[in-house]
Amino acid sequence: MCKRHPGTVHEVREAVVAAGLKRVRPAMMTTAVAVIALLPVLTSTGKGADIMVPMAIPTFGGMIIQVMTIFVVPLFQSMWREWAVTHQKPALAEFNSNTDRDENFSL
Repeated sequence: MCKRHPGTVHEVREAVVAAGLKRVRPAMMTTAVAVIALLPVLTSTGKGADIMVPMAIPTFGGMIIQVMTIFVVPLFQSMWREWAVTHQKPALAEFNSNTDRDENFSL
């Protein structure tokens, strides 16, 4: 399997899964820390709570949306790469046949 340019749908899926295994855990840990850190602010009732809670709500919502994004973006990346692999095969084969011809050409 070519690391940078997968040539089949199976190789694309393998690359996405491998990248997901490597990147999902750190992203989930970062998001979890931010969400857990915001919980005391969201549940506070003391001095300054009337100012802090409205500021924490959008941040908390953004972190929840981030959790969905962590899983949706690799899905779209996989779909895009799979489409590119399946629709550019004839052009790639023609390009490879032309480069083979050029390699045999000498001055």
